[in-house]
Formats: sequence, structure tokens, C-alpha cells
Amino acid sequence: MMRRLPFRRLISLATLAAVGVATMGTTAACGDDDSAGGDSGPVTLRLGYFPNITHAPAVVGVEKGLFAEKLGDVKLETKTFNAGPAAIEAIFSGALDATYIGPNPTVNAFSKSKGEAVRVISGAASGGVALVVKPGITSVDQLRGKKIATPQLGNTQDVAIRYWLKEKGLKTTKEGGGDVKIVPQENAQTVETFSSGSIDGAWVPEPFVSRLVNAGGKVLVDERDLWPDKKFVITNLIVSTKFLKAHPDAVKKLVEGQVAANDFVNTKPDEAQQAISDHIGKITGKPLDLKLIKQAWPTLLFTNDPIASSLKTGLDHAVAVELTQPVDLNGLYDLKYLNEVLKTQGQAEVTQP
Repeated sequence: MMRRLPFRRLISLATLAAVGVATMGTTAACGDDDSAGGDSGPVTLRLGYFPNITHAPAVVGVEKGLFAEKLGDVKLETKTFNAGPAAIEAIFSGALDATYIGPNPTVNAFSKSKGEAVRVISGAASGGVALVVKPGITSVDQLRGKKIATPQLGNTQDVAIRYWLKEKGLKTTKEGGGDVKIVPQENAQTVETFSSGSIDGAWVPEPFVSRLVNAGGKVLVDERDLWPDKKFVITNLIVSTKFLKAHPDAVKKLVEGQVAANDFVNTKPDEAQQAISDHIGKITGKPLDLKLIKQAWPTLLFTNDPIASSLKTGLDHAVAVELTQPVDLNGLYDLKYLNEVLKTQGQAEVTQP
């Protein structure tokens, strides 16, 4: 099974409406986040996320006011992004304190900062990724000579298909050569190129899996089938180490918001789906089709467990297909606050990697 490295082009549903990076500010004031010594004064927490289905806990948590409720006196500012690199740059520059993000940007941020910049403090979502192909393709052997799209060279899905093909004895190259030609392109573009016949399939996340199926494609590989227990991280929640050290109370409250958001998503799916449609509409000017959300929903699992083993395996896969170098992930996870919150609610704690 697979998960992977370099930067991941996390599919923004905002892209569906051809919109660039959007920013939503839920407050006007800012505290001094650089102050050391805990949460003794006014604090502002700047939270990033992507307006898409795989970031449902974040979208719902913001739309329904769950983060604001749990944060209390901590002021919340939210910023939305279309891609992992932009969110990580915001973390590095000090413009962002925490963000929902995919596994590859998480690893890259940890690696580039030599293990200093970020910590994973919770999981968020698993699943929601598949290889969709033309109806005439019924086996991996028929992919030889075909063109398959991925969101970005070296991103999570790009690593996934390259490793899967390698296991099946088919070669790929970074330049788009080999037995199967991998074509990195924007997900919104992929729907168009698939319909026009310019590509033969794509390894993408939701809602683009559903959009491609609706465009006449069929699922050849559901990525869940490649992982133990059908679980692999697609989105986790990270925080800057600097903010974590300066404001641990605020981070714990953020985790409380994440747990509350996941509880809402899992216990009130209809309300959560409507909230996602509405929230994306506020950002892009056009609500995401509720039918599309409902179609994609069963392929996703919203969990507080970051499924750390899958992130490590994804890194191994990226190394195997020569898209990155080995990375020591020791110290990446800090699940202390997550387990404290889960324990108080009588939920099973998550194993600290």
C-alpha cells in the first residue's frame, strides 16, 4: 500500500470553482504569538486548512463555530490554501501557527527544518483516493503505454501510483516516460483532459474521483484496498513547534476543537455535508454540489488517529521510487493533548509513535 513524499498538491475544492487562495479571517485582533511563557496574555491562533472534502473536520469546525467555542478567549484567525507548499511556507514564515495538511507536506516540513519546525498533534481523515480509468481498461497490464494523471510530481498520489506500478513490474520516470506515462496536472484540469481523451486515467483524491466517475470513468484501484484495515492518512493536523511551546493551552483547546469537529462529522453527516457545501460557497462564490459530497463521503473515514504507520510507509514508498531521500521521523508526533482530550471523553487513546 502506499503513501508518499515530496509536496502534495492537496486538492482544493476551491479549485473546482477556479478560485485562487482564499483567506477567511474570523477575528480582527492579533495577540503576540511570539511571546514565550505560556498563554498568560491575549493569544491569536492562526489556523490553515483547505476547502475540500478531505479536510471536512476543519471546514465543519470553522463553519459550525466548534473551534471558536473550544478556543474561548483564544482568538481564531483562519486561512485557506490550495496547496501544501503554500501552507508550509506560511508556517515557516511565522504567518501561520497550525494547519490541516497531507502527509507529504508534513514530512517535508519536518525534514527541511531538521525536525524542528512542526509537530503532528492529531489525525483528521483517511481514504478518499482512487485510480479512475477509461472503461476499456480492466487490468494493470492494459496501463502499459497509457497516460495517467496525478496532482503533482512527487505528491502523495504521485508517489502512490508510481510505487504501485513498480510493484506490478511497470516502470515510470520523473520526465513522464517509462511503461506508463505519468502526467502531473491540476485536478480541475484532469477532469477536462479525461473527458477529452488526452489522458487515460488519474490517481486522485475526492471529489475528483467522483467527478471522473461521473464523466464516464471507472475505479480500477481504491487505495483503501492497499492499506492494512483500509486506513491511511490523507489529512492530519500539525502545529508549529514554536507556537506549541509558547502556548500549550491554546494548542490543547485547538485539539478539543478537532475532536469536537470529528464527532460532529461522524454523528451528523447530513449536517456536516451541508456545512461543507455552504462553507465552500462562501469562499468560492459557488457551493459545492451536495450530491457530489454525498457520493464521495463513503470513501472517507474521519478519525483523530493520525495513522502514523501509514505516513512512515508512504515515506518508504517515496524513497523506493527515488522521489526523496530517507528521513528520520523521530519526534514528529506529539499526541499528548489529543490523548488527554480523548481520555476525558472516555474515548480510546491513540498510540504515541
